[in-house]
Amino acid sequence: MNSKWKMLLLTSFALLLMLIKYHSRIKNHLQETNLCWDHEAEEPQLSDWFNPKKRPDVKTTTDWFAPIIWEGTYNRQVLEKYYKRLNITIGLAVFAMGKFVDQYLQQFIHSANKHFMKGYSVIFYILMDDFSKLPPIKLGPLRTLKLCIIFKQHTWKDLNYIYMRNFNVYILEHIQYEVDFLFSMSVNQIFKNDFGVENLGKSVAQLHTWWYFGHAKNFPYERRSKSAAFIPPGEGDFYYHSAIFGGTPGEVLAFTEEYIKGIQNDTRRGLQSTYECYLNKYLFINKPTKLLSPEYNWDLNFRTPPQIKRVKIAWQSTSI
Repeated sequence: MNSKWKMLLLTSFALLLMLIKYHSRIKNHLQETNLCWDHEAEEPQLSDWFNPKKRPDVKTTTDWFAPIIWEGTYNRQVLEKYYKRLNITIGLAVFAMGKFVDQYLQQFIHSANKHFMKGYSVIFYILMDDFSKLPPIKLGPLRTLKLCIIFKQHTWKDLNYIYMRNFNVYILEHIQYEVDFLFSMSVNQIFKNDFGVENLGKSVAQLHTWWYFGHAKNFPYERRSKSAAFIPPGEGDFYYHSAIFGGTPGEVLAFTEEYIKGIQNDTRRGLQSTYECYLNKYLFINKPTKLLSPEYNWDLNFRTPPQIKRVKIAWQSTSI
């Protein structure tokens, strides 16, 4: 009886050891799997996908260490692995009224459909005052179009103000809940090459083609001290183009609110400034986290210098 009891104990002990060992192996495997998952889900560091040394011919980093995106400086594949897992949606808003619908809207959407954030879910928000003038538009997979009516105000004639007032309302009402990133672009542009996830960020600003190669002292900032767009002489980082601005919906919303407040305050003081000056003032105070080189907004009427390796978007020299 004692012998049988001892044998039973030894067998039970052996089985217990096997179960402990098996449990330990499963635990270690799960831990390794979780570490791998966490590593893949973690946003890549700037150095993982951005190499400023690839373009020694141009300025690739700001004084506040934000990257300036030039052809050759980025590795899109690294970012693709991250963003594809997040299943993100990107919004692209464009304002079109009057002659801008007939002259530019169709080619803008057609080129954006081909080049803007390929492989990702995209919502095109078209803000216009007359839907009957919408040209035929054929969209590819993962593309959605939403029309947003423009409500005018008799007391305001500034088209940029009208757009921003309406854009602000639509962001608050639904856009902020529909997209992870949002861009606002002028309609008189044509995408020439891919505009990918390397351009996503909290706050994305476009360097102005006309002023990039100019001297900072000549930048057309608002210099009247009483204006909300005022930037003191001797100050300012870059001159930004209003044709492209983007980031998170919250950041884009914050700019629209500052712009509306600024232009209303200036109007009460009898002052007028440009939309672009208000944008430059906002970005002077709230530094963008990513800057797009002039390759993303090149005016083809200019001679193309050697620094412009690949034109991403062509600007057609007519401002809204």
